[in-house]
Amino acid sequence: MDFLFDGLKEAVRLIASGDRQILDAALRTLSISLSAVALAILIGLPIATCLARRRFFGHRLLLVMFRAALGVPTVFLGLLCFGLLARRGPLGPLDLLYTPSAIVIGETLLALPIVVALAHGALVTLDHRIPETARTLGAGPVRRLLTYLSEARTGLILAILTAFARCSTELGIAMMVGGNIKDRTRTLSTATALETGRGEFAVGLAMGGLLLLLATGMTLLAAMLGKENRRDA
Repeated sequence: MDFLFDGLKEAVRLIASGDRQILDAALRTLSISLSAVALAILIGLPIATCLARRRFFGHRLLLVMFRAALGVPTVFLGLLCFGLLARRGPLGPLDLLYTPSAIVIGETLLALPIVVALAHGALVTLDHRIPETARTLGAGPVRRLLTYLSEARTGLILAILTAFARCSTELGIAMMVGGNIKDRTRTLSTATALETGRGEFAVGLAMGGLLLLLATGMTLLAAMLGKENRRDA
């Protein structure tokens, strides 16, 4: 038990002192995760809106595929991205492997089904006459879309928070296509695994603690929003 308590005390000291390697990994984790979620929103929100408002051939199959993708292991996504970005892969000439951009690509694939599935769940319950009502009031196409989306804002924020929590704490993608390179692609999750493996338990515990705080904070906020959404419904 002394080993655990000593590690906890040292971990708290490292975090409180603003240790450079911990701060660097934390900032990189936030930057990569935010970029991935932003891309997932840009791609996934139009898809979710289309799935919620339109019925077409393959509609149900596409929706099932996105829902099934929620359970895909991150190590498989990392392997897929590695094959795409490796020197002999189709995207090899871009030379993105072992860069932050490679992790962003992988985490975008991770976040995309989360955004689509949860956003669709929020949008499909809306009255489809909302855009038409806005049009009769003189709203343009963009304004009509924003009005429609604003009616499901709690559910959409829930989707974004869930995607961010998933991206910021994943390990498989960051390790396989990022390479855990110091001062370049090292994130909180990969640094936690590395430092613990090297016997630096306190450093690993400090980074793991930040991950836990981040994930717990996002989960609690998402739960609060979900409760508010059910109350409004």
